[in-house]
Amino acid sequence: MAQFSVNAQRFDPYKNFKFRVKWDGRYVAGISKVGGLKRTTEVVKHREGGDPSTTRKSPGRTEFDAVTLDRGVTHDVEFERWANKVWHLGGGLGAEVSLKDFRKDIIIEVYNEAGQLVIAYKLYRCWVSEYQALPDLDANANAVAIQHIKLENEGWERDVDVTEPTEPSFAEPPVG
Repeated sequence: MAQFSVNAQRFDPYKNFKFRVKWDGRYVAGISKVGGLKRTTEVVKHREGGDPSTTRKSPGRTEFDAVTLDRGVTHDVEFERWANKVWHLGGGLGAEVSLKDFRKDIIIEVYNEAGQLVIAYKLYRCWVSEYQALPDLDANANAVAIQHIKLENEGWERDVDVTEPTEPSFAEPPVG
């Protein structure tokens, strides 16, 4: 069986529970869930009059789906501060929006079980299109309060500078 990985010792795929999100050069605290990265390219169908009765297909416009970020509610105001760039109630008439710096590039990093960075994606020109400050509150529930932002983006790419690390090998304890 062919090995496509640089690390011939690793057979298992990476898990989805070790990750971090970074914007403005620092990690954002408490993110518990990141929506998937998905892009869709429209199909343009065409045919010439002399072609058989089948359609040719070629790629059209590509769209990148919004990415959601969830985290537990704390006193950290990073989600709210960014969301307020798009619409802020206290801004005054005609000053609810600040388009000067409402977009950010973000980085999503994935780590292996040993805590080593293994994959990173850069998302470009993101902005908050949806902000949920508080979830439904329920006195009979037993759950963490989660806030949520939805980030529109204009594309993403894998950071090819992040390469697969050599995973550590823990020595066996001496027998004896």
